[in-house]
This record gives sequence, structure tokens and C-alpha cells, in this order.
Amino acid sequence: MNFFKKLLNIGESLIASRNRSKRASKTSSARSEADSSKRRRAKSSRKGSLSENKSAAASNGSSANSAPRGRRAKNNVRSDTDVRAKKADRPLKAPPEPASMEILKTEIPDFADFGLGERVLSAVRDMGYKTPTPIQSAAIPLILKGMDIIGTAQTGTGKTAAFSLPIIDMLKGAESKPRVLVLSPTRELASQTAAAFAAFSKYSQLESVLIQGGVSMDRQVDQLRRGADIVVATPGRLIDHMRQKTISLSAVKYLVLDEVDRMFDMGFIDDVSYIIRRCPKQRQTLFFSATMPDAVLRLSNWALKDPERVGMSIACSPAETIEHFVYPVDSIQKYDMIIEILKGIEFESLIVFTRTRMDADRIGEWLAGHAYKVSVLHSDRTQRERDKALSDFKKGKTNILVATDIASRGLDISNVGYVINYNVPEHSEDYVHRIGRTGRANREGKAITLFSSEETEFLKRIETLINSRIERKKLEGFAYRNEPVLEEEIKRPRRRNK
Repeated sequence: MNFFKKLLNIGESLIASRNRSKRASKTSSARSEADSSKRRRAKSSRKGSLSENKSAAASNGSSANSAPRGRRAKNNVRSDTDVRAKKADRPLKAPPEPASMEILKTEIPDFADFGLGERVLSAVRDMGYKTPTPIQSAAIPLILKGMDIIGTAQTGTGKTAAFSLPIIDMLKGAESKPRVLVLSPTRELASQTAAAFAAFSKYSQLESVLIQGGVSMDRQVDQLRRGADIVVATPGRLIDHMRQKTISLSAVKYLVLDEVDRMFDMGFIDDVSYIIRRCPKQRQTLFFSATMPDAVLRLSNWALKDPERVGMSIACSPAETIEHFVYPVDSIQKYDMIIEILKGIEFESLIVFTRTRMDADRIGEWLAGHAYKVSVLHSDRTQRERDKALSDFKKGKTNILVATDIASRGLDISNVGYVINYNVPEHSEDYVHRIGRTGRANREGKAITLFSSEETEFLKRIETLINSRIERKKLEGFAYRNEPVLEEEIKRPRRRNK
């Protein structure tokens, strides 16, 4: 009997449980229908609001069209600024207040005479400049007048300031698209130029972006999306951005090609021509170069409009402060000779130039193996390695820089006491640029070139360029395999038999 009672109780429990499930299901269904109803009502409400917004926008548009022209332009400028701030996800930078023009005219009168504004002049004063260099005195007034120019000057003459100061002054306020494009042949020179623009624009809201290879594009894309007024770029990486449509050159007003001849030497002619053609025709174009070969002049014929030639005539000869000579030696003994030279001199900083990247790596390892503090710089190194090499050398952490010709131009490396050319450069102009890394700022310097017989033709070209014979010397105490030839044998004409 108890068994049947238990069975009955179990049955009643199952029935009660089923009824509770049905009631819960009905309740859930009702709630779902209520939620759906609420969503439908909200959607209908949004549609109504959207219609009202469209009507309001149309009304605002008609009233804007009927507004005075000056008022409408002012509103547009404010809208552009708002859009840029929104893109940046942060407000535009608040620059410091510049000095008064009265003070600036007193402290840097020569720069004030150019007619530059107080924001640019305040940055010039902060940089410690007092007197313009010849290239600055010649170029700045013409650039401010809107003229295309071809500026010819050697490295270290202040040509970066010659084009950056007037451009920053003419840009005035900030905008979202790049209005200035500066092309540089190497990452190091591009980085240096971008730093100069940042320093000279510290009293403005202008933003500059460095576009170079060897680093991730993601950060560059983010910077471009935020808005940039000035883009300093190497040709290859800039074309990468152009092809991926992460940059537009449609608003470029000022195009600067720095170290144009070096771009040609490095094979960038096609890339540079491609970039120039993608820039607006209505622009101001500036060419700056240490030399002006025929290829550069041909490019300037179609890229520039009635350009003015400015700058100093380039004397293809070393500065008087540089003592330069060659050590004739067999190629197989050049590594040993470098060590012997270093043992016999005292130096704080020294650069060893070589023609190839492989030689740069091997010489760097060779010197490091002899307990010298060495940095190595060439184009196969990652950007981080290149930046570290330059930084360590400038800060004195290393006192020898082994480099290819990417360090021979444009880079601001001071206090270099010696330059050693491991080999004779193939391009004659590179000899002048290499040894020009020493003997700067009226300081004395020495340049030594290791010369082997197979490089005779290169050496003759250099002597023709500088219009002078380079002295041959013998390194005392060095164990030569073959006695060096210091005087060239004079070839006498053969006597004909009568």
C-alpha cells in the first residue's frame, strides 16, 4: 500500500513540474513579445527623428547658402578644424607664446629683416641662430615671394633652414591634409630634416610626420589619419603609402627635393619623377643640391617654373682646414693598415668610409675584435640599428663610425677629427663629401685614403675634379708586402728607329 502511495506522489510531482514549465514558457513568450514591441516602437521613433534631422539639415543648408560669402568661409574653416580634432581624437596642440617682434628685432635683426613672423623668429632665436648663412640670405626672400628655386650649396651650410623657415611662415594655421612634401635620399637625412621642421614650428599648431622605410607603416598611417601639415619622406616608403592610398598629395603647395643629386646617384630618378607628377601643378617647387649635374637640370626643366638659381658656386675641392693624403697599399693589407693607423693617432671621434655594406660589417667586426668601440651604419641595417649607431657615436658611447656613403652627406655629425677611406670612392664628388665630415666649423681635420693599384682610375678622376694631385705617403713602421709607389712614373715616348 505504501508503495502505491509513493508512486502516486511521484506522479503528482511530475504533473506539477510540467505545469510550472508551461507557465514559465508562457511568461517568457509574453516577455519576448513585449520586448519585440518595444524595439519596433523605438525603430519607428528613430525613423521619425531621422526624417526630422534631414529636414533640419536641409533647412540649415538653405540658410547657409543664403549667408554672406565671408561668413560661410569662416564657418568652413571652423568645421575643418573640428574635423581634424575629431580625427586626432585629441585637441590641437597649444603652442607657447612667441616673443614680441620688438625683442626679436633687437636680438636677431638679420633674420627679422626677411619679414618672417614672430612665431618663426622665436624658434630661430631658441635655436641660437644669430646671422643667416649665404644660402639662407639668398633663398629665404625668394621663397617668401613664391618663386621656384634651385639652391646649390654644400652640406653644413644651413640649407634646411633656408627652405623650412619661409615655408613654416607661409603655412600659418593647421589643416588636415599635407601641404608640404620634402623628399630626402636617406632615412638619416629625412629624420634630421623632420626634426628641424618640428623645432622651427614649435610656436605653431603645425604637425610634421616622418615617412621612412625600415619601420612599421602602422604608426605612420595613424599619424597621417590624425592630420599632418608637413611630410618629410624617403621616396620608396612614400610610394608605398601612395599605392595603399594612405596618403594624398592633392593639397601639396610646397614641394622640396633635398640632396637631389644624391637621389640620382642612388637610383631614385623614376620614383622621384613619379611623385612629382602626382603633386598638383599649382605648387612651389624647391630643389636643393650640393652639385648640379645635367640629369638634375633636365628634371628641373619640367618640374620647376622659371626657377631662380641661388647659392654659392660649388668649389669641388676640400676645405683648407683638411689635410688629406693617400697611403698606397696592397688590398690584402688594408685591414692591418687601419689598425696600424689607429695605434699611431689620438682621436675622440673618427669615421671609416667604405664602398660596400659587406665591407662595413667586416671592418666593424675587425675593429671590435681589436677592442675598439665601433658603430656600423649602412642601408641593410634596421632603422633601430641605424638610429642607435648614430646616437651612440654622437653621444660618445662609441668613437669610431664605420659607414657607407649614406653618412657622407647632410648628417649633422660634429667634432670628427679623422676620416679614413678604406677604399677610393667610385664617384669623385663622394671623395669631397666624405672628407668634408672632418675639418668643420673652422676646426682642423685629417683625411686618409687607403689606395690600391686597381683603384688608380678612381683616384685620377678625383684629382681631375679637385684640380690637384693628392699627396702619396708611406706609413712609417708598417710591414709592407710590397714597397709603395709614392711618385708616378713618367712615361717617356718611345724613340722611333730611323
